[in-house]
Amino acid sequence: MKVALYVTCLVDQIEPNVGRASVALLRRAGCEVVFDDEQTCCGQPACNSGYPSQAAPLAKRVIEQFERSGADALVLPSGSCAAQIRHYGSLFASDSPWRERALALSMRTFELSWFLVHRAPLRNSASAFQGSVAWHDSCHGLRDLGLSQEGRSLLSLVKGLRLVEVPNADDCCGFGGTFAVKHPELSVAIADRKIEQIARAGVDVVTGGDTSCLMHLGTRLSAIGSKVRAVHFAELLAGEEASR
Repeated sequence: MKVALYVTCLVDQIEPNVGRASVALLRRAGCEVVFDDEQTCCGQPACNSGYPSQAAPLAKRVIEQFERSGADALVLPSGSCAAQIRHYGSLFASDSPWRERALALSMRTFELSWFLVHRAPLRNSASAFQGSVAWHDSCHGLRDLGLSQEGRSLLSLVKGLRLVEVPNADDCCGFGGTFAVKHPELSVAIADRKIEQIARAGVDVVTGGDTSCLMHLGTRLSAIGSKVRAVHFAELLAGEEASR
C-alpha cells in the first residue's frame, strides 16, 4: 500500500522525531511512504476560531497534494488533524466540485494508530521500553474518530512496557488548540487536574496520539518538577528506528 504521510504543523516545527517514527512504523507494516515537503497547515486553527472560509484554501491545497501523490491513503500521527481533514466536505457548498474531492479524501484519511491496527496491521515492534506508561485519550481521537483501544493494543508490542490505566484518562488535557491561547488560566487548570492523576500513578511516561496534548501535558509536568516524560506513542513503538 502506498501511503502519503501528513505530519502536521507541530510535528514539523517541534517534534520531528514523531514524523520519523511514523515513517519507520508504516514501513515496518509493509507500506511505501511518500511525503510532500511543501505541506502546509490543515486549517484546523482557523476552523476552531470560527473562520471556516479562511480554512478552505488550505483544505484545497491538502486535497491537491494528496491527489498528486497517487497514494492509497493519507495517514496522520494526530487525531485532531485527521478529524479536521475528515470534515473538509463541510467547508464547501453542496454543488461544489471541491466538496466531492474533499469527501473522496476524507474516505482515505486515517489516524496512525487506527491505520496500523485496521488497515496495515503492525505485527511486531523492534523496540523495548523498561518502564510504566499511562495513555491519554485525546478529545478528537476519542470523541470524533472513535479511537480508544488502538493505541493501547499497539503498545502491547513493545517489550518490557507496562501500561497503567490512569483514572480520567479520557478527560481533556486542557489544550484545545486556540482554546489554550484564549483561556490560558482555564487551560492550565484543566491540565493540572489531569497531571495530578498521572503523577500519582507513578508512571515513567504519559503517551498518546496527539503532539499538541503531549506538549501541553509535558510542559505542566515539567513546571511542577515531575520526572514523567510526555512521548508520542509512535516514538515508543519505533524506538531506535525513529532516528535512522
